[in-house]
Amino acid sequence: MEMTAIETASAVQRGETSARAEVDAAIARIEARDDELNAVVVRRFEDARREADALDRQGALADLPLAGVPMTIKESYDLAGLPTTWGSDALAGFTAVEDALVARRLRAAGAIILGKTNVPPMLADWQSKNGIYGTTHNPHRHGFSPGGSSGGAAAALAAGYVPLEFGSDIGGSIRVPAHFCGVWGHKPTYGVVPMDGHLFPGTDGHEPDMGVGGPLARDPADLELALRLTARHPLAPAAVETLAGTRIAVLGVHPTAPCGDEILASVEAAARAARDAGATIVCDAAWPDLAALHSDYLRLLLTTLGRGQPLPDGVAMPSVEDWWQQLDQQARARRAWDRLFEDVDIVVAPVAGITAFPIDDGNSESRLVEVNGEASPWGLQLAYAGLCNYPGLPGTAMPVSRSSDGLPIGIQVIGPRYEDFTTLGAARMIAAALAK
Repeated sequence: MEMTAIETASAVQRGETSARAEVDAAIARIEARDDELNAVVVRRFEDARREADALDRQGALADLPLAGVPMTIKESYDLAGLPTTWGSDALAGFTAVEDALVARRLRAAGAIILGKTNVPPMLADWQSKNGIYGTTHNPHRHGFSPGGSSGGAAAALAAGYVPLEFGSDIGGSIRVPAHFCGVWGHKPTYGVVPMDGHLFPGTDGHEPDMGVGGPLARDPADLELALRLTARHPLAPAAVETLAGTRIAVLGVHPTAPCGDEILASVEAAARAARDAGATIVCDAAWPDLAALHSDYLRLLLTTLGRGQPLPDGVAMPSVEDWWQQLDQQARARRAWDRLFEDVDIVVAPVAGITAFPIDDGNSESRLVEVNGEASPWGLQLAYAGLCNYPGLPGTAMPVSRSSDGLPIGIQVIGPRYEDFTTLGAARMIAAALAK
């Protein structure tokens, strides 16, 4: 069984292995399988080997929590001297001049970045396929999507290449790949992780509204460590230390999006395990108007993603007043969720109402997905992602089960703003309860 990031660093610190040995082993795993999966699309193997050798010569690694840990990072993060294209043909010539801030922080902690992982064009799809790097496949089933936009990231983890990755999320882009590939992912509270070096290529300005950076891993403890290392400021400790007495609201089917029966069963299994461990399931939670909030989320999402893109025919540019009204609606949404969290500690919900779908031509506007045997527009599924993105809440995606056809199923644990370690801790405890 592959070691976690924390286990790898501990072994390197104790001298049981070396940074170079771990980097070489990870590179060998990539070279053995990635022609089939196509997850690690920008590689810096020789530079990584040199960095590992330098780390081994350095010694005194006790203060490096990621000492010698090989990892990859989403293509949309800048690494000096390497392309950052966001999967767009129009940006194929852009080369970064310095590392993104999160990359610098992870390296300062001892991590060795082997390369960058695949994304969809403009990070705007739930599959990772583009004209520059080609198509990434789900390690659990060739020809199926690993998710997006951090699809290459989740695939690299699920394939066992590396123990740690770093992605970004504005529409489920960390949580959906984690769900599709059976790994862990954390979407932080908006603004907690700096986005310097993860901006539209060639720009250096405002961080995108609702967009966040966050870690993916095969182990939840690695998520917690990566978040601590990259966060702008210390976060509060978990508000719950045990499931006993924890108040949980459970969301099954979103009012605007269908959900597969097997996914609902996984949500219910997680809630049942938590209840058996002493949690209280709050049945009369004061939910916000989820349908209205989803409509507002889509409006703000399309406005945010429209930066640098030509307006479709017949679509007018939002006025300044319209923009402020959108932000006012978002503030009201935050307050509505704040009221919910006066009565509950966490929310358990689907990450999406579907499992990984077959890779298609990339036309997300016309894509249909199957839900309980019936065709449904893919875009409806953004409702589950928007639960976290629109109000800026933290959400931890955790693997729970498999579908009848063998595909991973995950759920998300959502909490109040800035209580990231509450969702991370609760997810770990739910996973332990499920394992009993």
